[in-house]
Amino acid sequence: MNRPSSQYEYMSLDDFEELLADKPADEKWELIGGRVVRMMVGARWEHHFIAQNLGASLRQRLREKGAQCYVFVETFYMKRKSIESATLPDVMVKCGSMEPGATSADDPVVLVEVMSEGSKARDRFEKWAVYQQLPSLSHYVLVERDRAHIETFDRVGAEWSGVRIIDGLQATLELPALGVSVPLAEIYRDVISA
Repeated sequence: MNRPSSQYEYMSLDDFEELLADKPADEKWELIGGRVVRMMVGARWEHHFIAQNLGASLRQRLREKGAQCYVFVETFYMKRKSIESATLPDVMVKCGSMEPGATSADDPVVLVEVMSEGSKARDRFEKWAVYQQLPSLSHYVLVERDRAHIETFDRVGAEWSGVRIIDGLQATLELPALGVSVPLAEIYRDVISA
């Protein structure tokens, strides 16, 4: 694996999973392309509201369609050995069956990150470089926390399209792979007003 800098700690997913057993409760750890990222637990309330609003909206729409999809918000790992990654996306949609007792998924259809100033570069570049290698992924959604603005990368066939910008509370986030759409006013409810 290419190591861009020796200032970071790198390990395999297997080693990372062993390390998780010793993780302090006040830390959140991710493995992004083999690089260990340690973050403090806790985000601004706006972050949580946006993730919860989007997760609830997706869950409701998918349930109404009768889709066999699961929506996870903030605490469920996306783990995949082939890309040496174990991340905690803010929202993840996985379609198809789930194994009883599963603690992670390796085949998400949608991954969402709610960006803060501290996470923007990692979400936009580092995570995106890893996530686009997931064969199941159809949409990678980057949600601004402090304004009604979303950037979406969509897989069209085998290729990723350029970024799609969705801006303003009157706009709608379309997720064709799921056959659902969610108004930004719903995503930012109780966070940003018109």
